[in-house]
Amino acid sequence: MSALRVLTRSVCNNSLVKTSKPYLITHHYQHQTRRNLILKSFASEFVKLHQLTASDSGIVEVTLEKPEARNAIGKDMLRGLSHAFELISQNSYANVAMIRSSVPGVFCAGADLKERRGMNQSEVKVFVNSLRSTLSFLEAVPVPTIAVIEGVALGGGLEMALACDIRICGEKALMGLPETGLAIIPGAGGTQRIPRLVGKAIAKDIIFTGRKVDGKEALSMGLVNYCVPSGEAYSKALAIARDINQKGPVAIRMAKRAINEGLETDLTSALILEEDCYDQVLNTKDRLDGLAAFAEKRKPVYTGE
Repeated sequence: MSALRVLTRSVCNNSLVKTSKPYLITHHYQHQTRRNLILKSFASEFVKLHQLTASDSGIVEVTLEKPEARNAIGKDMLRGLSHAFELISQNSYANVAMIRSSVPGVFCAGADLKERRGMNQSEVKVFVNSLRSTLSFLEAVPVPTIAVIEGVALGGGLEMALACDIRICGEKALMGLPETGLAIIPGAGGTQRIPRLVGKAIAKDIIFTGRKVDGKEALSMGLVNYCVPSGEAYSKALAIARDINQKGPVAIRMAKRAINEGLETDLTSALILEEDCYDQVLNTKDRLDGLAAFAEKRKPVYTGE
């Protein structure tokens, strides 16, 4: 497969530039081979952006790497996340994105409270508003997003997972919104996204008490899509990402738009939206190849055109 043109962010002028470079690898799925660094958010040492290769080239990974603070979100990590989500949104080769942690036993412990103690009231407000906006942008990224949760996902960490389309956790994962114990409320979408997933009553229980739920309970209440044995969340997420990656890229994007926007309006308006999204796929080469592949009993070759 020819080298892909990828987007990266320039440190000097904060603009997006294109780079092209061949990355020669062997075609197997060992952990280190699979995660070649081709996209990188240089704004933060704590957030790494990788694009997988060969048949997995449409899959992108966002990896949280801040072990000393259990991936707590401070200003620097927030900038890194924001830039990573922008790059995914603008990269036409991305078909699906996974958000994961390289830190054992933790997905994301929430906001960096040590950093926050040094902020005044105005600075806290700006930071929380920025986090809320960043997670709203994550939710609006045009390709499907998958949160890979092993270990702790609390506060802003769970809110980040809630902004993803699919959540997969290990059975020993612990999720919760403990903000009321600090005399605040979830401020990055938690009070709005949890009730939409699990219902008002359960959402109130989780937020009012601040209690943590494990993977199995999270699955039973609809907070996550899959709960797997501990240590297997990544492999499950990768399998789902590969499945999505084989589908028509335009169709996947239009399906996400139709679902997300349609749920926020009445049925009549939503059906009009569905018609518009369907129209977007009618004239694609992918649709024609999908029909031809079905007739010829072969695997379709989708290009996103």
